Amino acid sequence: MIKRNTQQRRRLILDRLADLGEVKVDELAHAFETSEVTIRKDLASLEANGLLLRRYGGAVPIPKELINEPHDEQVSKQKQAIAQSAAGLIRDHNRIIIDSGSTTAALLPELSEKEGLVVMTNSLSIAGALRELENEPTLLMTGGTWDTHSEAFQGQVAEQVLRAYDFDQLFIGADGIDVARGSTTFNELVGLSQVMAEVAREVVVLAESNKIGRKIHNLELAWSKISTLVTDNQLEPSVAEQIRAHGVNVVIAQ
Repeated sequence: MIKRNTQQRRRLILDRLADLGEVKVDELAHAFETSEVTIRKDLASLEANGLLLRRYGGAVPIPKELINEPHDEQVSKQKQAIAQSAAGLIRDHNRIIIDSGSTTAALLPELSEKEGLVVMTNSLSIAGALRELENEPTLLMTGGTWDTHSEAFQGQVAEQVLRAYDFDQLFIGADGIDVARGSTTFNELVGLSQVMAEVAREVVVLAESNKIGRKIHNLELAWSKISTLVTDNQLEPSVAEQIRAHGVNVVIAQ
């Protein structure tokens, strides 16, 4: 079989799974003329995106009772579209920060074709997913104090580690977007997010349109700190123009 790129191979793995009801690592490695390590990384990435369940030596489909309801599926598609648009902003060899969160986590599979990336994160789950990527970006961790609310490292140690580097881009989510003020959060710990923004030349906020207009008390990043907002195509054009008036580039994911 002709060797495929990562995304083509993963789509074909899902096709085989749909046809056969089960796939084996060794059989896939032989079929795609690649290593078992690469296939395991493929299966790990597909599992992280809710597309299959890994089993010893292979993988099986997601049981029907675990499949998301239609509303959740639509949300997932929106996040995927946002992630694809955000990935288009990343160049090979960029030095980036990826903050914790489900929307930023959706960005990870889109990085598999990027070369020479250096990625800093404060999230153990994101770090684990990055290690599964075939292109093996250089991984940096902030360390610090574990915060159970955000499920990420926070605090002065993490801030000091970040200040020792400089980055091309920060990719960060938001619990809410206040059109007048900027991104907002339920978490009262916003110091690390602000340091992340300080050490990155471009700050990219990833947020679904249903979060825009949601005013939460804690301001995370003011518009003056945000370069780009990536959202989905359900955003009202008039609201997009209000945000652009703050000097923010608004990218609408299709």
